Amino acid sequence: MKILLIGGTGTISMAITNLLAGRGEEVILLNRGTRSAEIPEGVKVINSDISNEEEVSRILSGMTFDCVGEFIGFVPSQVERDVRLFSGKTKQYIYISSASAYHKPCSSYLINEGTSLANPYWQYSRDKIACEEYLMDRYRKDSFPVTIVRPSHTYDQRSVPLGVHGNKGSWQVIKRIMEGKKVIIHGDGESLWTMTHNSDFAKAYAGLIGNPHAIGEAFQITNDETLTWNQIYETIASVLGKPLNAVHVSSEFLASVSGYGYEGSLTGDKSCSVVFDNRKIKKAVPGFIPSVRFEQGVRETIGYILEHPEYQIEDPEFDQWCDKVIDALDKAKEIIKNG
Repeated sequence: MKILLIGGTGTISMAITNLLAGRGEEVILLNRGTRSAEIPEGVKVINSDISNEEEVSRILSGMTFDCVGEFIGFVPSQVERDVRLFSGKTKQYIYISSASAYHKPCSSYLINEGTSLANPYWQYSRDKIACEEYLMDRYRKDSFPVTIVRPSHTYDQRSVPLGVHGNKGSWQVIKRIMEGKKVIIHGDGESLWTMTHNSDFAKAYAGLIGNPHAIGEAFQITNDETLTWNQIYETIASVLGKPLNAVHVSSEFLASVSGYGYEGSLTGDKSCSVVFDNRKIKKAVPGFIPSVRFEQGVRETIGYILEHPEYQIEDPEFDQWCDKVIDALDKAKEIIKNG
């Protein structure tokens, strides 16, 4: 099959690119070429910015595809552009949405594709919902061959997945654990969460390509393993061979005292207990079984990062913010105790 991936080198899409290339598919990436060194042999790259619609239309003139995968569409104007570019030129268009689009606050901990979409806490999620609604409207009215995919927390070897971190990623939290410092966990750490390795995600995604039962449908793709946030952080500390010095702080408080977007990422997503019902994707892709447990995946990730200093990105501002929050809480406890 001839498959065009818009992006193709991100956390989710890199695993898909590798899998499809390994299967011998004709894979073409449309991106700006910022990670070209990691692209597998045999994959064609078109270096262009998808936001330049006129240029992309000219480059792709006369080309047709079995599937177009969109990984960097975040607002409706971007998917509207894609519909203009690819109507009549692809047999399938797979759009990456987000499981954060599911209704918040949750009416049930068990999530499936029939769960309503609404998130008053996060503009990112509302934009994804608007993209989905536009694409499904085009499917119903114009038979645009859309498939919607909703990932949750998907990770790869380049970044340890966490709940509370700064703008420069998770390394500073890993460093705090290694140095024996206190680490902030949102809430009481007992809400339920799911971590999905990108290699597992890729297997399910690839099974949707060219699948006639996927057109006009939405699928969530996650692991079946459910963990508390305490278990997640304890697993990371165990892999590092260090004790976990956890400080639990309410998500509401964290959102109110930071500039890190925690109202959306925590209140509107990670502080909610969720368990994903993956029966629909397994029916559409027979044989799909997530195989990477979190302990296995995060061990690989931590080992990779420790061997690659370029992913050890310091974030002193976030480090100081953590100390400030923890110190303020300690002082508040003393004031109340000694009242």
